[in-house]
Amino acid sequence: MNYKYDAVTDKGEKKTGLVEAPNQDLAVSALQKRGLIVLKVTEEGTPGNIFQLSFFEKVKSKDVVILSRQIATLFEANVSALKAFQLLATNSENKLLARKLLRIVEDLQAGVAISDAMNKHPDVFSSFYTNMVRSGEESGNLTITFNYLADYLDRQYALTSKTKNALIYPGFVIGIFFVVMILMFTMIIPKLSEIILQSGQEVPVYTKIVIGISNIMVNYGIFLLAGLIALIGYIVYLARSLRGKQMIDELKITAPIFGPLFRKVYLARIADNLDTMLSSGIPIVRAIQITSDVVSNSKYQAILITASEEVKAGATLSQSLSKYETIPQILVQMIKVGEETGALGQILKTLAKFYKREVDDAVETLVSLIEPVMIVALGLGVGLILVSVLMPIYSIAGGIS
Repeated sequence: MNYKYDAVTDKGEKKTGLVEAPNQDLAVSALQKRGLIVLKVTEEGTPGNIFQLSFFEKVKSKDVVILSRQIATLFEANVSALKAFQLLATNSENKLLARKLLRIVEDLQAGVAISDAMNKHPDVFSSFYTNMVRSGEESGNLTITFNYLADYLDRQYALTSKTKNALIYPGFVIGIFFVVMILMFTMIIPKLSEIILQSGQEVPVYTKIVIGISNIMVNYGIFLLAGLIALIGYIVYLARSLRGKQMIDELKITAPIFGPLFRKVYLARIADNLDTMLSSGIPIVRAIQITSDVVSNSKYQAILITASEEVKAGATLSQSLSKYETIPQILVQMIKVGEETGALGQILKTLAKFYKREVDDAVETLVSLIEPVMIVALGLGVGLILVSVLMPIYSIAGGIS
């Protein structure tokens, strides 16, 4: 963080400015090393400024991936934890992440463990992340742990990014479709409808429907827009509630086209999470509990919470998961083989790779199918509307000739 200072040199010359340091004591120490006599040091910033920065700034998943890789590299070079986090805080391009790292530096100076210091910042470091770090601290393998985390987060980032990118194109095409429809109904159709109605000829039913929709949009467009904004606001409000989140999560895995894709994403995440934590020596019950926190779907979260309780009571993971239709039997059987052979971690790694390939294939297939379907749908929609209006105009032109 930055500190404002008032100081004087040994010649009595006044100096003011800013110095960056993890805390006030280190800021004073840094100024004294410059040969300054410190008069006053205060932290820069007001509550309003801090709120404004925190509101707009965000630590992205990619930032945490890079951070984990940098920590592992510094630990491999035998740099102390305190010095490593100080270096990373000073050189971080993300200002919010830099401030978080400085808070961690302060905690480390106070004797707090790395995992406990990170646990104070759940918006950056998930429970999965902090538990992995705690396991590394207990086993003395923090370097390996941070490399594990970097690899895992990199895989999850790539998986999530690919899924999101697959949904961008259809969303863009649908958006363009609605924009084109609105422009046609509010700007083109009204002018053509005047010609048709003034001709006095009998208007086909489908043309009356198009003209009626156009009149509603022109005359009551502002009310329709207000209603749409209110609907979007309600959907956002509902999505943030527990019941709404459950409905959306259920829809994600049951939707006809996107459901199978989301199911494979969640299954890949579950297998990858469990493999990473078991490889780091975290007990299976705790690993299942942590996975339930980071799976990002309430349906699978409930399954994993129940499974952790049953495993704690003496059941095997495969027995617990076999009761649910949303868990494929192939996954259950593979886990069962891993439990019987003592190679559960390796089986989970294989499953994670398998479902990641399945996601990649599903995304490529989806994108290749959506593009022509959307283009055809857009063309048909515009074409049908134009035909319904232009046909009566051609009839008028034929009658005049």
